[in-house]
Amino acid sequence: MSLTNDTLEQQLQSLVAQACQCHPDSLERRKRLTQLICLIQESGKLWRDRSPYYEDALQQTWLFFCQNLCESGTGKQYDPKRGSILTWLNHYLKWRLQDYRLAIQQDKKRLISGDEAGKSGGSLIENTLVANPDIPPMLEETQRWVQRDPDGVLHQQHLRHHPHINCQYLILKRLPPGTSWEDLSNELGVPISTLSSFYQRNCVACLRNFAVSQGYV
Repeated sequence: MSLTNDTLEQQLQSLVAQACQCHPDSLERRKRLTQLICLIQESGKLWRDRSPYYEDALQQTWLFFCQNLCESGTGKQYDPKRGSILTWLNHYLKWRLQDYRLAIQQDKKRLISGDEAGKSGGSLIENTLVANPDIPPMLEETQRWVQRDPDGVLHQQHLRHHPHINCQYLILKRLPPGTSWEDLSNELGVPISTLSSFYQRNCVACLRNFAVSQGYV
């Protein structure tokens, strides 16, 4: 049964309060953040669109969420007096989508005009959007697990007829700040829809199992 807006907001604010009472690097903080992310995703109230860079903008949004919910990490700390969690996140997500949209438009203009300065300076998307923020401990632990792949399960889960395109490879590529699906598609010669579908069907399940084993969820 779906939650009413008031009930959902109450649950979110309760989890926010619990998360912010925990030490920033503690397992309990990570658990609460994961619970918040799951609840927000399951609510169906997070902004969605069909732009090819949506997943990249969403990853940036979750990273921003983890770093600025309880403290001012890379931006202003969330202030419940100014609006709900969903309003805050949707506002940030829409701005990141707009950043991608404008950057792509500028790259196209630069390509058409043959701007030599642009060629020497690199892609505006890379210059503007590819950041190297401090990685939260939960992401560091996840990255180490993926790199080790102790059970070999990530390496075994691969795209049909493409053993090199496996969950270990894709997860490492997609962990924040992440390589875009468009870049991965160009690099591997596989359609975005095929890569994304395989990732959601196989790799996300592996990540969730790891999160459960670590007590994140």
